[in-house]
Amino acid sequence: MRDFQLPGRSAAMAMNGMAATHNPHATRVAIEVLRSGGAAIDAAVAAAAVLAVVEPQQTGIGGDCFVLFTNDATGEVIGYNGSGRTPHALPTSGLAPEGATQIEDSSPHSVTVPGAIDAWTRLVADHGRKEIAELLAPAISFARNGFPVHPRVARDWIAEAARLRRDPNAVRVFLPRGRPMRAGEVFRNPGLAEALSLIAAKGRDGFYKGPVAKEIVDYLRSLGGYHTEEDFAIAEGEYVTPVCSTYRGIEVCQIPPNNQGITALLMLNILEGYGLSALEPLGAERLHLEVEAGRLAYRDRDAFVCDTRHAPFPLEEILSKDYAARLREEISPQRVATHLPPPLMRKSDTVYLTVVDRDRNCVSFINSVYSGFGSTRVTPTYGITLQNRGMGFSLDPNHPNAVGPGKRPLHTIMPGMALKNGRPWLVYGVMGGDYQPFGHTHVLTGVTDFGLDPQEAIDQPRIFHSMGKTVVEHSVPQKTIELLRKMGHSIVEATEPHGGGQMIMIDWDEGVLIGGSDGRMDGCALGY
Repeated sequence: MRDFQLPGRSAAMAMNGMAATHNPHATRVAIEVLRSGGAAIDAAVAAAAVLAVVEPQQTGIGGDCFVLFTNDATGEVIGYNGSGRTPHALPTSGLAPEGATQIEDSSPHSVTVPGAIDAWTRLVADHGRKEIAELLAPAISFARNGFPVHPRVARDWIAEAARLRRDPNAVRVFLPRGRPMRAGEVFRNPGLAEALSLIAAKGRDGFYKGPVAKEIVDYLRSLGGYHTEEDFAIAEGEYVTPVCSTYRGIEVCQIPPNNQGITALLMLNILEGYGLSALEPLGAERLHLEVEAGRLAYRDRDAFVCDTRHAPFPLEEILSKDYAARLREEISPQRVATHLPPPLMRKSDTVYLTVVDRDRNCVSFINSVYSGFGSTRVTPTYGITLQNRGMGFSLDPNHPNAVGPGKRPLHTIMPGMALKNGRPWLVYGVMGGDYQPFGHTHVLTGVTDFGLDPQEAIDQPRIFHSMGKTVVEHSVPQKTIELLRKMGHSIVEATEPHGGGQMIMIDWDEGVLIGGSDGRMDGCALGY
């Protein structure tokens, strides 16, 4: 392990508009939408659609999304929950073998009704300046005509090859050469182009009614699922009031449960009681406090986060500063706590993107199919990968997050936004499934406590606590690792990067946008 960091890329800077996404194709499309008069939400949806084609292992129209955004009408932060529900005919038992702790990743019972297309179409209709058909055109072109596979996508494709082979449709669509796609090879998904074309022509009904919905339902029922066309016809997301807390005078906003965003807010409330800025940014003291705050916050996440329409959630108590102070008493600055349970952690695949337009409308947007290629259940004609968000449920019937009919599971994907002096300041997100509260906390404190710009904050080495181990990226300094071990941390080196992220900072005084995009992925930040 090295005790130094290689220099990373510089932050992107612009004065008019900016986008930061996982993939250069998506970032370029977002900028083109902005330059042609589109609003930030238009650019975000166009980019998300492109990503649903060019990063099929991470996202797709068979997945969910969450959005935080502001618009020039009010300036308030608005949330949208675009996560889907279980079939209404789902039984409350018998979904997994006796003794199982979770729903199996490729089971039809893991497939919740996708919420992304409902969210895209509704947000564009309510807050956009362009028609959905125009915004989907680039994605349709990529699906029909092909695109070169980028290196990180190819790496993920190889890692998921064995899972893809479990479904004959997945083999036909995603292993067209009898193997995973390699970097630089051109991939096409003409079936997906047809599905997107139906959505372009008919809006949400092109997905939730008619041949696309029928094919999804028929395929899942052939596998033993309980989905119906009615489940799709009535599916809809909803506008939600963000949950917010303050960190050193900055207002930080997240999506409320069933989303896990409150976990990051609780981590920040705990860490606010420490003078982080006096510590080394990559020193053992800072990273130890981050890990211990995370272990406490995840304990509450695992106990309480659920679909709050079906179970109560102690929101005010968990977000109170007094509660954070009580939790802080459980942390020793010198030693690992031994009484905390290991957080329930799973890896997932997600895309996060952020857009700010000329009018300073801001969008924090995240879309996912959960596991790599979701459930790996792929529809036979339209080549749609179906998510496996049902894995987020508990199989304990007494748990607030217990699986049941018409319910949303605990959701890991989190868009973030921070306000200074009542105006958007940071629009950001960090992917990586259960890692995301750690990622949000790490990059936000990097900016607020250590003065890093968005690119520097995203580039910093990361640390994570998973299943009793403290998992460090390879560029965490060796001295820091040795000190963490002395504190009682069981250290393992990460076999792959912790997530990936994007961030845009708004400098209102200079009128400048400053963006960063994670080198752990293939994307970039661009402005004009």
